[in-house]
Amino acid sequence: MTHSELPKDPAAFALWRQAQDIRARSTLAGIYYLIAWLLVWLISGEPREQLALGLAGCAYFGGLLLLRLAHRLPTQNNRQILQLWLDRQWTLILLGALGWGLALGWTLYNEDFAGSRVIAMMATIAFSTASVYHLAMRRYLSLLLLPLLYLPGLLALALDWQAQRGHFIALLAYLSYLVFALGRNREIYRSHLELELKLLEQQQSLEQLSRTDSLTQLGNRYQFNSLFPVMVANAHRQNEPLSLVLLDIDFFKRINDEHGHACGDACLSAFAERMRQVFRRESDALLRLGGEEFGVLMPNTPLEQAKLLAESFRQELARQGFKVQGNSLPLTASLGVGCFAPELDNSAEAFFKRVDAALYLAKDAGRNRLALA
Repeated sequence: MTHSELPKDPAAFALWRQAQDIRARSTLAGIYYLIAWLLVWLISGEPREQLALGLAGCAYFGGLLLLRLAHRLPTQNNRQILQLWLDRQWTLILLGALGWGLALGWTLYNEDFAGSRVIAMMATIAFSTASVYHLAMRRYLSLLLLPLLYLPGLLALALDWQAQRGHFIALLAYLSYLVFALGRNREIYRSHLELELKLLEQQQSLEQLSRTDSLTQLGNRYQFNSLFPVMVANAHRQNEPLSLVLLDIDFFKRINDEHGHACGDACLSAFAERMRQVFRRESDALLRLGGEEFGVLMPNTPLEQAKLLAESFRQELARQGFKVQGNSLPLTASLGVGCFAPELDNSAEAFFKRVDAALYLAKDAGRNRLALA
């Protein structure tokens, strides 16, 4: 997955990261639960006499393994879908831990499994250690794994206290260590996640800066070059209108020469603010293409509607001018307006050139006017 495809919302990213980690770290557990149960069953005193129990255990752990393998990561990364996926994955993990805890308890309780007790306890230690170091992202669910794995076995050992008290104390002591280690590993996971979130935020900020004109806070030429071909392709595919307005401030060089570049920068900022007031739909993309040239991409907007908005902008700009140091300076703009037409535009570049030609037509005709492509 590329950086641009990562969830932008921090909460969604945290869930996405948990889903990625838990999927990678928990899949093998389903295989080893099944292998461990097969060893415990087959090495017991009389596996044939325990055939029904053995097959039932294989069916249980084998079924959980298949469910884990079938539970693929979601393709959509919104918070609700990710949370639902995580809840289901944790349910499978807890069911596996519960099943193994009951298997341990039965092995330690039933004399027919006496030959398998060491294997069962070693497997339990391995499973619990792995869960503490790999599944520490959820405080309560991670903590719930440990009693599910250990309590049935500790109960079975307690019932035979005189013979099994050494094993009971050893398992209980190791369980207490795991609880401590779980808290520490959860803090490590959280710190890594927080660091990753900070890096993601910095990358998003840098990406936003690279796509934003620092003076006007409109999209820049790089943003236009990335966005324009995509919007043209969408309009062509969905057979929907896409209008483009190109705007050029008239005689801007004169403002810089007569009043200074600081005044020119203030003029550009004011011009951008006027654009926001007129082209204020959320779907409109407002951009500074360079120097005193601006553009507006208007999806799902027919030519006549784009023309009315653009002409309204031109007239209001000419009427109000630009105020600087208490004085009002005349400020006008020339505009070219066009709507994408597949029969005329065989590419996004051809569409842009057609509208750009209309802009130059407006300038050649005396400026402060609008020309249709």
